Amino acid sequence: MPEWRNWSGSVVAQPAEIAKPKTEAELAAAVRRAPRLRVAGSGHSFTPLCETGGTLVSLAELEGTLQVAPDRRTAWAPAGWSLDRLTRALWDEGLCLPNQGDINNQALAGALATGTHGTGGELKSLSNIARRFRLMLADGSVVTCGEGERDELFQAQRLSLGLFGVALAVEIEVTPAYFLEERIERRPMEEVLEGFVGWAGERRHAEFWIFPHSDTAIVKFLHPAEDEGGFKEPGQVDETVFRLCCELSAAAPKFTATLQKLLVRGSGRTRRVGPAHRIFPSDRTVPFEEMEYELPREAGLAALSEAIGWIRKNDLPVTFPFEFRWTAADDIWMSPFNRGDCASVSMHQFARMPWQDLFREGEAIFRAAGGRPHWGKRHNLTRDEVDLLYPAAERFRQVRRDHDPEGKFLNPHLSELFS
Repeated sequence: MPEWRNWSGSVVAQPAEIAKPKTEAELAAAVRRAPRLRVAGSGHSFTPLCETGGTLVSLAELEGTLQVAPDRRTAWAPAGWSLDRLTRALWDEGLCLPNQGDINNQALAGALATGTHGTGGELKSLSNIARRFRLMLADGSVVTCGEGERDELFQAQRLSLGLFGVALAVEIEVTPAYFLEERIERRPMEEVLEGFVGWAGERRHAEFWIFPHSDTAIVKFLHPAEDEGGFKEPGQVDETVFRLCCELSAAAPKFTATLQKLLVRGSGRTRRVGPAHRIFPSDRTVPFEEMEYELPREAGLAALSEAIGWIRKNDLPVTFPFEFRWTAADDIWMSPFNRGDCASVSMHQFARMPWQDLFREGEAIFRAAGGRPHWGKRHNLTRDEVDLLYPAAERFRQVRRDHDPEGKFLNPHLSELFS
């Protein structure tokens, strides 16, 4: 029996079949014969969204091309393309995505289906760039949905968790190609906590990372700039040193705090300018587990400070930094951003160290602050909690029942929440 693992290695599936169709006809045949089916992109979700004992489908080899609209405001893109492949193809056309996160190996469909986002106080998650979908339903038929065209299906599909069918192509919003200046620098934690609101209001992108045992934060600013030529790739030294610190912390957790302080002290100030699609992504070679909560914006910094205080008080060996950024509100049914502008707080742990109890306790802090979790990252929501947090949850379920009455696209994790 084949085996599939997600990026961090914590989600393991043994599907009866792994299908890699090259044509829509091959995909339709796989969909029709499968009693249960999930689609796997790059496996960068930490929750068991792709886990299945049925058929696991990869769209990486499925036929498709990028088709730019005459007005150059939208483009049809293959849903199985990685964001890396998509953004390179758009750049060749003189275009960009409106925003990106700092990882670009996710499949387009997976990024949309989980509410993946970047940073920016006035910028929404990637799910908001979708205008229409070509979708293969549970019976192998293909439909198109968009606003005013199978509208209920479209509204649910915007952040779908893969519950309504297999996305074949997506019509997405695009913008003229642009360059970004990236500035990364160290600043005292107190200065960052006091100054972030102002900085985020002045720049297109502002975020920071802070190791819980350090009093220094690493701040990152991105802002549109003119091309300066001579694009510089990010260095590999910092990632190598960080991996070593994580391995040492795993072997001797009591030295975690000391290692973090030394690691931050060794980081310097950097600046570079380049094409947006090359500036956004960062190297992520050290495996980790992640939990992220989207909090009411005014509650974000206080909740982060509380979480750091809890870790310090209990001297917990948390090797990775917290990440803090802003994301704009949207109106998508199952989006954690649909109640207003949010502060996104990400909590990480080295994949070789215990994380389950750590995340459960940290989750309580973020839930108490009014937070809702990122669907692709670790959480412990129950069905009742989903209903409490998302007034449209039952409407979402009804659309699922209407289009997949036999539950072909469910798996155990999703059945608990949406069957």
